[in-house]
Amino acid sequence: MTDMTDSPATSRPMIWDPLVRVFHWALFLCVVSAWLLGEFGPDIMTLHFWIGYAVGGLLLLRFLWGFVGTRTARFSNFVTGPGAVLHYAMTLPARKPSHTPGHNPLGGWSVVAMLGVLGLQVVTGLFSASVDDFVFGPFSDLVSEDMNTLMLDIHKALAPVILALVALHVGAIWFYKIWKREDLVTPMITGRRRD
Repeated sequence: MTDMTDSPATSRPMIWDPLVRVFHWALFLCVVSAWLLGEFGPDIMTLHFWIGYAVGGLLLLRFLWGFVGTRTARFSNFVTGPGAVLHYAMTLPARKPSHTPGHNPLGGWSVVAMLGVLGLQVVTGLFSASVDDFVFGPFSDLVSEDMNTLMLDIHKALAPVILALVALHVGAIWFYKIWKREDLVTPMITGRRRD
């Protein structure tokens, strides 16, 4: 006899815990906001700085959760060796869902790349300074002017890299949706697969 209290939505296993889901969407909003403020103003960068601090806090939280969080949130679950990545990449042409519980081996490394580049972006922002624009990171006085300039140059150079990683991420979501017939967005909202 079937248990009628267990709905189909709750019988599917949890893929993403609430912390991972809130982190994902909060990081998305912060990164987009920081980029827009950095590119289009206003000239007073206070809000850009505060959003950068939020990104830094989110990254620290995710880093810790990657070691002590739920199974699918742990780095040990999705950071794999090159053999596993190559083996998974060879399955991409198949027109069927992969149903990986969490990040697949290729997606796992894209998460590492995104977190690493965003971490570097936060650090360079903290130490950068532009005397001409009267913009100073909170730790800019701890390093030389040359280092301030270098940090600012790296900070600016990383912006298009972050955009490229975001575009790759969105492109992968569409590839999975259209080609592999796998919905990756719903689990990041509800925590569970729809199919």
